[in-house]
Amino acid sequence: MALSSTTAVTPTPPISGRHPVDQVPPAGRLTVLGIQHVLAFYAGAVVVPLVISQGLNLDPQTTIHLINADLFTCGIATLIQSVGLGPRIGVRLPLIQGVTFTAVSPLIAIGLAASGGQGGNAGLPTMYGSIIAAGLITFLAAPYFARLLRFFPPVVTGTLLTIMGTTLLGVSAGDVVSLAAYAPEGTSPEALSALTLKGLGYALLTVLLIVAVQRAFKGFISTISVLIGLVVSTAVAAALGDVSFAEVATAAPVGVTTPFFFGVPQLSATGVLSMVIVMAVTAVETTGDVFATGEVVGRRITPRHISAALRADGLSTVLGGVLNSFPYTCFAQNVGLVRLTRVKSRWVVAVAGVIMLLLGMLPKAGAVVAAIPGPVIGGASLAMFASVAVVGIQTLAKVDLKDNRNAVIVSTSLGLALLVTFKPEVSASMPAWLQILFGSGVTIGSLTAIILNVVFFHLGRADSADVALVAGRTVSLEQVNAMGRQEFVEALSPLFTGATWPAERAWEQRPFASTSALRQAFEDVVLSASAPEQESLVQGYRDIAELLVPSSADSQAELDTASLALGELDDAEAAELRALSEAYRERFSRPLVMCVERLDSRSQLIARGWQRVESSPTREARVALGEVIDIADERFDQMVADANPIRTAWVRKFEQLG
Repeated sequence: MALSSTTAVTPTPPISGRHPVDQVPPAGRLTVLGIQHVLAFYAGAVVVPLVISQGLNLDPQTTIHLINADLFTCGIATLIQSVGLGPRIGVRLPLIQGVTFTAVSPLIAIGLAASGGQGGNAGLPTMYGSIIAAGLITFLAAPYFARLLRFFPPVVTGTLLTIMGTTLLGVSAGDVVSLAAYAPEGTSPEALSALTLKGLGYALLTVLLIVAVQRAFKGFISTISVLIGLVVSTAVAAALGDVSFAEVATAAPVGVTTPFFFGVPQLSATGVLSMVIVMAVTAVETTGDVFATGEVVGRRITPRHISAALRADGLSTVLGGVLNSFPYTCFAQNVGLVRLTRVKSRWVVAVAGVIMLLLGMLPKAGAVVAAIPGPVIGGASLAMFASVAVVGIQTLAKVDLKDNRNAVIVSTSLGLALLVTFKPEVSASMPAWLQILFGSGVTIGSLTAIILNVVFFHLGRADSADVALVAGRTVSLEQVNAMGRQEFVEALSPLFTGATWPAERAWEQRPFASTSALRQAFEDVVLSASAPEQESLVQGYRDIAELLVPSSADSQAELDTASLALGELDDAEAAELRALSEAYRERFSRPLVMCVERLDSRSQLIARGWQRVESSPTREARVALGEVIDIADERFDQMVADANPIRTAWVRKFEQLG
């Protein structure tokens, strides 16, 4: 039915029902999917306490306790994050919480330092005191953390991850030769050599299995390659008599970890500083995981989501310190599983949390895991910790290392970190306050990267930042002010689709005192234009429904809508969006233009669209023009990020969170 501009519109009712994130699958499917998440997660969950136990020379009973405490607390942490606790704790997305790998090296260093280098249970109270303190700081700082993200651009996070991955490899190497290291006193050199070769064989078998599974399989099987490597290699070691399950028989069938099992937590300045740095890095990772999950499930991420997720990290980390476990963050592999299965319900992850909680109450299960030989753990951890370094290298690949400032940050931080790692005795002759800094490669490397980034990129005039790309080169604000009309228009007209007059008129307002003044100039010229010019500008944009059809003709428009993952609309949403678009065009004779970056979800987009259909023509003309300006603002942010990735690669996503 044709609609005139004065005809009242009866919109199609919005899609009923809850968002897919909040929907609850049938019980059977819910359970199976929850178990699948646990299997994808399990290897990563148990390897961390195993590696820490090996690094601190803990006895089998303590190792079993740590494994069960970890699984138990993982379950609680996952429920806090996915189900939520109160209105402001937990992001309520399908995210599983697990122990962060970045904490392994610092925790071992803290435990060894507190025990005088001997390891054992003596260093655990200091380790847990540092964890609790860092968790409290994270919880309290969560609402403000986004403002600090600009101090963690890719050059910093990439350096930190590379440092953490490389320093952890020493722990893996120690596990690989552990058969010889723990051989009885008096063992002959020939026997020690044989044990070393046997341990190396187990480690290489584990690595080979992990690589083979990842090469031969895709999807879910590939995600549990580490678990397969651990199980098969342990079976081989058991067949050769190198596995003892004696602790399984003596372990209690049911048991729950008790708070402060290893004594009253102790505080250490070095330990707290190290763990605060770890939590800052994991907060960046959590933020990225939340954004990634939001795109997978089609939910717009807001400051409230980030704050709630980080509060859950902080609270879970405090619980980890109290319940004899470790710091917690979101596990990225389970985000990939959500994308793979396309099951977006957070209740699936909640069921996985319950399963982990139950596993944490079964000491015999922990004893089975604790029986895994050290060389097998070394092989698995070698693959995983090397992958942490690879992630760091991948992150650094996004950095312009031709810029000498970036090269100095990476080389200096990595050099100091490896110096402390290779020669830990360097700090022995230093004053106590310097020993705090040089006590760990991660600590000195992280602080160096953060401080050098501030010195090189945050001290001095902010207005000198590059603000545009011209023929592939970056230009500063001063260069923008010196541009001729044609060059200025070529550089900045992409802010608006199909029209150059906004850039032409903005050029006339030079010079600009800041990037904010440059942005405001474009807003002013559009708002002060004539009504026909404004209408023509809106008409140049693609209708939101047209963006459902892939098109290389307007790649910028595709980017403008990427955050809502429009390509994943289900049939009902797609049909309703098309009906909405048709109703809007028939009423106002223009495309339905929307800045989706300002919306939380696709369902909100549709609901807002129907509200606009019912608006008066005069009001809707203003709203449509405002949407065009909002899109230009988002493109401006992207242009600044593309021109100056060093300062702003992270800022574009996170400025809104401040």
